[in-house]
Amino acid sequence: MLATINSLKNERVLSIDAFRGITFFIMIIVNELAGVDGISIWLKHMPAEADAMSFPDIVFPAFLFIVGMSIPFSMNHRIMKGDSMIMLNQHIAIRALALIVMGFFMVNAEGNFHAASMPFSIHLWSLISYFAFLLIWGVYAFQTVWINQALYCLGIALLTGLFLVYRGGYDGSEMMMPQWWGILGLIGWAYLLSCWLYQLSRGRTAALLLLIAVCIAAYALLHQMPTTSNFANAIWYRILISLDGHLAHSAIVLCGVVTSVLFFEKNTVAKQSRRFIDAILFAFCLFLAATWLRQDFPISKIYASPSWCFYSAAICVLFFCVLYWLIDIRHQYVWFKPVQAAAVNPLICYLIPFVVEALLKLLDLPSPIRQFEGMAGILAAILYAFLVIGVVHQLNRFNFRIKF
Repeated sequence: MLATINSLKNERVLSIDAFRGITFFIMIIVNELAGVDGISIWLKHMPAEADAMSFPDIVFPAFLFIVGMSIPFSMNHRIMKGDSMIMLNQHIAIRALALIVMGFFMVNAEGNFHAASMPFSIHLWSLISYFAFLLIWGVYAFQTVWINQALYCLGIALLTGLFLVYRGGYDGSEMMMPQWWGILGLIGWAYLLSCWLYQLSRGRTAALLLLIAVCIAAYALLHQMPTTSNFANAIWYRILISLDGHLAHSAIVLCGVVTSVLFFEKNTVAKQSRRFIDAILFAFCLFLAATWLRQDFPISKIYASPSWCFYSAAICVLFFCVLYWLIDIRHQYVWFKPVQAAAVNPLICYLIPFVVEALLKLLDLPSPIRQFEGMAGILAAILYAFLVIGVVHQLNRFNFRIKF
């Protein structure tokens, strides 16, 4: 039997759930605020060249950080269930592929499509893709096995058909292309790389810290490679220079892994106060590294710059310290109940706003939230986020979720 990588307890951790639920709740709000006028620039994503980060620019790295915090628990869970090394990595690859495929389809619905060359609206195309996601990765279990298999095959067939009818480019001559991988796709790539690196480290903190440094060093090298050279059109070269962002995102995921090990490794005999000291010291080192790297790599979410990665990770570490103290030590978790549904069913929570937006555009209806400005727009976005969480809560009662 494959030995577990560490001794983290095999159970749900409420403080991590709280972090996940809060992040997805805020994600809904900031996504809606992107279309609201008359609000502070600090509630909008910063431009790529701004050398600054706003509140929304921390949401995506928080996703990555939470993925990292969950990796040690999920991998130990699979190992304790009896997975071999091959089975474990097969499961990791399938999960990553699911995220990458969903991100790939979603990003192609956002832009580069040529509407006149497609047989139906891009908004209907998007809705069908979400339905296909549910058929492929949704949780349903009919007693008749062939019905489950038929629904799965139908989902595959729908995605295949959507891929074939898609037309992009200025003249409709292009097929689906990864202009970028979308949020889910980027998480998928970072998850895949980080799981491999975590296995390489065997869960040792020092090795994880070294691998974080290696990811950032590799980013720096790849980021400086010329985009115009004798090899610029070679596939291997294009893949190589595209790895910089994935490595930077993986560094944030590994910071989440380190934080889980600091707080939940049972073999560590340190008192609670020592765990907090180590975590705060870790955050302080990340802040110093970000400040030093900022000279050569200005803050940029779009470019996944190392300074943005480390500032974001430092904020996430400190925020988790607060959640851990509040929930795991003080046992104050009633306040978390309103957003708990998002922690239990995060993918459905993420997809619902996109389904609503595609449906509104298909029906040629304006977004109600974007009719407001200023504080009214902020309040409308918050209310909408609570409505989405409420819908997810009801869906959870029927075990309606996406899982892979």
